[in-house]
Amino acid sequence: MPYALAIFDLDGTLADSFPWFLRTINDVADRFGFRRVADEDVEGLRHASTREILARLEVPLWKLPAIARHARRLKAEAASEIPLFAGVEAMLRTLAENGVQLALVTSDSEANAREKLGDAASLFAHFDCSASLFGKAAKFRRVIRRAGVQPAQVIAIGDEVRDIEEARAVGIACGAVCWGYAAPAALRALGPDHVFERMDEIAWTLCPGAVARMSEATSGNVSG
Repeated sequence: MPYALAIFDLDGTLADSFPWFLRTINDVADRFGFRRVADEDVEGLRHASTREILARLEVPLWKLPAIARHARRLKAEAASEIPLFAGVEAMLRTLAENGVQLALVTSDSEANAREKLGDAASLFAHFDCSASLFGKAAKFRRVIRRAGVQPAQVIAIGDEVRDIEEARAVGIACGAVCWGYAAPAALRALGPDHVFERMDEIAWTLCPGAVARMSEATSGNVSG
């Protein structure tokens, strides 16, 4: 069954925020009293689940809401420093123009998300933003209800282990991108339905017929 709804994560999936995160995390650690991240820690953390990351950094769970609020403020201030990955807008436009509803689910604020997306924000039919004690699963369910589609027609695309876990909890397909926060090996180990190594592979996978027709048209124009 073709996908009627694609739910995207933002940071690490559409927006290249990992460099900003690395520049910022130790200031946040000092402010909220958890372990700083040394250069040699980064690769190990990319292979860890969210729970493991919180445990390794000794983040007090009761401080998470305050940490999330502070991180949103910092992201808002640094929005101009966090670009979209190359090819994001073209990929999203291909999906939208071929009947795939687009949704964004992120712990960031909607205002921050729209600023990062720029003109591409208009391509999204649904936004479910801000931190949630119930994780992404509850947001996925809300977006699916609003979109009026069946779970079998939905795919969630993200860059972290939790994106795969929470998609499975809701009974929807999951796609993992290899250019974000989590290491590709950690994502592949969970056996997501799709693994994307390049941005254009998302459009090829979700709209294979449309992309093939576009490629043929382009080839015809070049040869003509």
